[in-house]
Amino acid sequence: MKQRFRFEKLGVWQDARALYRDACRLTRKFPHEEMYGLTSQVRRASSSVVANIAEGSGRNSDPDFARFLEQAYGSLMETASHFYLAFDENYIDEAELDPVLEQASVLAGRIVALNHSLVVTHTKTPFTRQRAS
Repeated sequence: MKQRFRFEKLGVWQDARALYRDACRLTRKFPHEEMYGLTSQVRRASSSVVANIAEGSGRNSDPDFARFLEQAYGSLMETASHFYLAFDENYIDEAELDPVLEQASVLAGRIVALNHSLVVTHTKTPFTRQRAS
């Protein structure tokens, strides 16, 4: 498939997209009564990770991109938390939970690393970073 946008070249966006696909696959197994509950929440949170990375990459400044990466990170934590709830309700088993949480953990590290690579002199977020020279 031809790449048309900057975000398509980002490995972190590609990883987020893979997590979204896995989230959709796993939520297809959730009970029908969760269609507008946990199923919807997992899908919205995981799609938000993908969308925030893409939107941030289209911004014209590192501070703007960093802000969107922080939003993506928060949505990723929400996604992981929802998967724990799905496990607690026996919608998924441990063999399904562990790989998706590992995938989320690796993605979280990549989001943080990309965020730290940006030149941002002031931030209000808990992401510690080196001062720009």
